[in-house]
Amino acid sequence: MWQLLHKSNKSPFQIIIFGFLLVILTGSILLMLPLSTREGTVTPFLDALFTSTSAVCVTGLVIHDTATYWSEFGQLIIILLIQIGGLGVVTVAGAFAILSGRRIGLMQRSTMQEAIAAPHVGGIVRLTGFILKTALAVELLGAALLFPVFCKEFGLIRGAWYALFHSISAFCNAGFDLMGIKAPFSSLTDYAAQPVVSVVIALLIVVGGIGFLTWEDIRTNRLSFHKYRMQSKVILTVTGALILIPAIYFFFFEFAGKPIGERVLLSVFQSITPRTAGFNTADLTAMSETGQSVITILMLIGGSPGSTAGGMKTTTLAVLLASALAVFRRRENPHFFNRRVSNETVSQAATILMMYLILFLVGGLVISRIEEIPVLTCLFETASAIGTVGLSLGITPQLHWISHLILIGLMFFGRVGGLTLIFAALSNTQGTNARLPQERITVG
Repeated sequence: MWQLLHKSNKSPFQIIIFGFLLVILTGSILLMLPLSTREGTVTPFLDALFTSTSAVCVTGLVIHDTATYWSEFGQLIIILLIQIGGLGVVTVAGAFAILSGRRIGLMQRSTMQEAIAAPHVGGIVRLTGFILKTALAVELLGAALLFPVFCKEFGLIRGAWYALFHSISAFCNAGFDLMGIKAPFSSLTDYAAQPVVSVVIALLIVVGGIGFLTWEDIRTNRLSFHKYRMQSKVILTVTGALILIPAIYFFFFEFAGKPIGERVLLSVFQSITPRTAGFNTADLTAMSETGQSVITILMLIGGSPGSTAGGMKTTTLAVLLASALAVFRRRENPHFFNRRVSNETVSQAATILMMYLILFLVGGLVISRIEEIPVLTCLFETASAIGTVGLSLGITPQLHWISHLILIGLMFFGRVGGLTLIFAALSNTQGTNARLPQERITVG
């Protein structure tokens, strides 16, 4: 991968797409091996491709239950694909190059910059090192916190593996779980009232989903919020609102019959996981259509740019809302924290919204027509796929191969990003940020 990056004359966006495709194909081949399944059988290519795409695109939609169908080797392949997909193919390739002492040229630095949505090329190698160290530390800390619970339930060795697997899956916002040994596709419903598992998994999701540059701002400026980049301020503000507002709705309307402690855990967890983790501690099929619709909207929004999450992104939503507010106030440009947002950024946000809505709606309608399943149920699955979430109402394993291909395409689009695909297809990708204001905000 790094040799390709070193010699290729392709744009950074094309290299990012090729890297993801290469890892997905390699993962598919490995998952097809008899060694990867508990029964020792060859997995059909489409099933392996779907699982590999879901893992690399950190989605969590599955055809086969991860715990009962895949062997320990298969589970190891899946978690490695999740780690690579969560941190980013280019970031991982860059890490190996840094560790091996290879020279990092300007082209490689530019590609690494685009891969993690950094504002400039300078310091990109240092930032990559910070990302890898922080990710490893957070995942190990999460595993250590989960270990006592899983060790008590599954034993020392399996408990350690379960703790590490779920910590990586949560931090990378993947949503893959190994709880199918209790009931297939049950996710974390057995831990709805377990505070350690619910809180640790939720925190890992949030930390993974706010973005690498936001981490650096927090590390550098601590509690001095006014010193943060505009993008970090927007991400933290929108993320907080998107956790609080849905949690209040869930608390009063969806889980009103539960004990107060479990009710709080359920409400907060279900407001966090749709952006874009894919774990659930509640039975989603038992929720009202309104509750499912709220989750669908949250899944489309997704996480933040330059993070382990996918989706339309919190900054895209923020730019669109600020643009609408500017129109109401008859201002020429939207503003964040006394900083102007360029017209180009607004146009990009509108383009991303249009692409996501069209693909989400068309995909859902086509699947509904093919499968003869209610439209709202199918839209839930397509929102989960394009938002790289992984939440499901249980229809994914029963879908036909055409529907699986549609979901594969949506998962890939949701992880790579609409603007990356557009810029990769255009020849004049260089200089696209020339007219942005001094402090850039990334959307999509």
